[in-house]
Amino acid sequence: MIFLEAFAWLFPSNLAVLAWQIMRGYLVLGACKMMIFGGEVCPSQHECLGGYTASNFQYTHSGVTADLKLRQPACDVYGLDLKDLRLTVDYETEYRIHLKIFDVDEQVYQIPESVLPRPRGSVSAGESALEVRVVEDPFSFAVVRKDNHEAIFNTSGSDIIFESQYLRFRTSLPLHPIIYGLGEHTDPMLLLTTDYIRTFWSRDAGMVPPGTNLYGNHPVYFEHRVQSNSTHGVAFVNSNGMDIKINRKKKSGQYLEYNTVGGIIDLYFLAGPGPIDVARQFSEVSGKAAMMPYWGFGFHQCRFGYGNVENVFEVVRSYAKANIPLETMWTDIDYMDGFKVFTLNPEGFPLDKTRELVDYLHDHDQHYVMMVDPAIAYQDYPAFNKGKEEGIFMKTANGSIYRGVVWPGTTAYPDWFNDKTQAYWNGQFSSFFNKSTGVDIDALWIDMNEPSNFCDYPCNPPEGLIAESGLVSPLVLPDAATAQRPIQAPPNGSQPQKHVTSKRRDGRKMKGLPGRDLINPKYAIHNVGGSLSNHTVPTDLIHTNGLAEYDTHNLYGTMMSATSREAMLSRRPTKRPLVITRSTFMGAGAKVGHWLGDNVSDWGNYRRSIRHMLQFSSFFQVPMVGADVCGFVGSSTETLCARWATLGAFYTFYRNHNNPWPAVGQEFYQWPMVADAARKAIDTRYRLLDYIYTAFHKQTVDGTPVMSPMWFLYPTDPKTFPVHLQYFYGPSLLISPVTEEAYTNVTIYLPSDQFYDFHTVKPISGNGSNITLTNISFTEIPVHIRGGTIIPLRTKSANTTTALRKLDFELLVAPDKEGRAKGELYLDDGDSLVQQATSEIEFWFDKATKILEMNGTFGYDAGVKIGNLTVLGGSGPLRCLLDRKLTAGFAVNIGRIKCTSYYAEV
Repeated sequence: MIFLEAFAWLFPSNLAVLAWQIMRGYLVLGACKMMIFGGEVCPSQHECLGGYTASNFQYTHSGVTADLKLRQPACDVYGLDLKDLRLTVDYETEYRIHLKIFDVDEQVYQIPESVLPRPRGSVSAGESALEVRVVEDPFSFAVVRKDNHEAIFNTSGSDIIFESQYLRFRTSLPLHPIIYGLGEHTDPMLLLTTDYIRTFWSRDAGMVPPGTNLYGNHPVYFEHRVQSNSTHGVAFVNSNGMDIKINRKKKSGQYLEYNTVGGIIDLYFLAGPGPIDVARQFSEVSGKAAMMPYWGFGFHQCRFGYGNVENVFEVVRSYAKANIPLETMWTDIDYMDGFKVFTLNPEGFPLDKTRELVDYLHDHDQHYVMMVDPAIAYQDYPAFNKGKEEGIFMKTANGSIYRGVVWPGTTAYPDWFNDKTQAYWNGQFSSFFNKSTGVDIDALWIDMNEPSNFCDYPCNPPEGLIAESGLVSPLVLPDAATAQRPIQAPPNGSQPQKHVTSKRRDGRKMKGLPGRDLINPKYAIHNVGGSLSNHTVPTDLIHTNGLAEYDTHNLYGTMMSATSREAMLSRRPTKRPLVITRSTFMGAGAKVGHWLGDNVSDWGNYRRSIRHMLQFSSFFQVPMVGADVCGFVGSSTETLCARWATLGAFYTFYRNHNNPWPAVGQEFYQWPMVADAARKAIDTRYRLLDYIYTAFHKQTVDGTPVMSPMWFLYPTDPKTFPVHLQYFYGPSLLISPVTEEAYTNVTIYLPSDQFYDFHTVKPISGNGSNITLTNISFTEIPVHIRGGTIIPLRTKSANTTTALRKLDFELLVAPDKEGRAKGELYLDDGDSLVQQATSEIEFWFDKATKILEMNGTFGYDAGVKIGNLTVLGGSGPLRCLLDRKLTAGFAVNIGRIKCTSYYAEV
């Protein structure tokens, strides 16, 4: 008012008010600009209230609904504010709440349940460990633990912005929050909390660079609160491009903020209270992970650039000659004719010779895998012609097939939303991978499904861009300057696409609002690839079902995964499919596994692979995961490859893969040291294969992670929170690799607990401090057994998993400080999609009574027995002759059976 009185002295009253309003507008605009530079979102250039008011609350037995009305006037920051929204809160289980905020007309895009099926459930609000509290004006909500009134999510103090092309909401956090997840990324596992932006937009991320958006999108985080010793999870079900920001400001404090270019607020809150509890609860949202075939946990070999069948044969023979077990042989896109999917290079991979290779592998109980990319060469050949005939390719606004550029040159992209695409994909698999007339693959590798496009947007026309048709590195993307020769003219009927704005007004629900700019939204996410459409298919393409690629881009890889899994099942309906994909979204683990992309042969990537892998297994429920062992890009060294061979043996997906010449070959037999490391590592892995198979199966049943960070098992120990170079492999084994070049020592952390050295079986009492292990050869990896566990092992290793399954078991008993231990063993036929019989066996041991007990269910007869029992600790390990079948329970007093010193036996 002081300013207004000063203006009144200078101007007549009406002019004074007008002058003040103009000046106030400039002040607001100036402050707004400063806020932008400070990273805050500000209103448009006119005064607005922002946010919503809640009213008309309707309560049910298990939830609440309310209407949200925009507090006028609108802000229209990056689009048009939606005036009328609806809030729904559903108490689905004792530990899960589902909260949604969406437009009342339900025109705004929502992820179809056909892509991500939703869990169901209903409990009374009184039964829930959480409750939702709402402030009506301005509207905000908080999710609170009932037992201690701790708010695990709280939007108060920051208005929700819900616009046609922008969505923003924020939750306050405690200072120095402990947050994990929000991937895919290779940043520190314990996320940074100041000026941190995690962007979600799938891209072809060659060399997997830290600090950038990568191949997949999993907007879920786990947060641990030290004060209450509890962990909770928040899953945001939204496939639009987004930035999630974690920051701290003087005014607003510590917060986590969602910024998307579309979609709705669709949140699941998971109460925990432990991190493993949260993982199990999230598995209900994402879908339980798919079980993989037993042989899939064997060792795999691949390289881009083998060039011909004889070279592949030579690799297989060389592994056998070096006495290194090889379970599965893979070939990259060089098997194709001009990189066209569903073709064979007639010179390098003629059909008869390729079938001979597959027969040889199968005759030796080995397996074969090929790669399939989504992009179909826009050429006159059966796969393209059939797809064009069926109309399954993505189309431009004028109805022509969209053309991009990938390995074969000009390409078309399948529309996974098209009802005819599954039958088309099944048909291609049935023909090309036919057991009698084609290449009888055992598993599938899918790549480039972000989807990748070598062409800079707008890519009109793409004929000037092509990859050299010989063997080229997939990291050297073609452009006009490097074009070697033009692509032939495309078939008739294709025209350059034009940029269009969405005009759909058909009234169908959840398809996306009309009138949006589907290419250049005003809010620009921090996509390293540039604009949303750069190096991918344009985001203004509309799928057959009316959904825009703008909204569904991040789903493309997972939809290809689901379609490909079904195509594999159409070939082998009774067998578990093993499909490994590059691009993923929430729920991908229910269909496929994931390799961590085109990494680099260096120590940084070796180290980062650990936390990258743990994201998928622990937080995202994609447990079949691993990095390219020894690295993909560049040349590995002998010592790096030796170390990586030992680390990779403790991934779930274990594959050596690298790029073409001039990179040196890195098959394990190439160096004596690496060969020695591989033999030892695979020997250990195979003896432990049923242990990890059991842990993996458990994750498919209840979501318990097969691999987990240390803090999952020790959530009360703050020293475990930042640890990302050690992890648990199954419930019993702590893996602590050497992570520095040329080092033969490593400093590791052992919590206050009982441990045993896996290799020497000597006890080590952890006291919550670091210890340094020395004289670790390049062919070894430190592994420790957590006290209180029992590990079933095969008595020895084998060259194939088929031979391994015929060997007896032994039990390794590692008592805790109280002298007790327990363990599990899951048995089935290892291959069938639906098991006719299984065994789920539990073991218990009590040192005080000397009783070992085995109980459970015994439906599957493995045809082997438990030969020996080794009990660690005490005056020294004891090796006892057990000789018990796995067909019925028993209890045995080890004081009454033949036992000798373990060291005397070995």
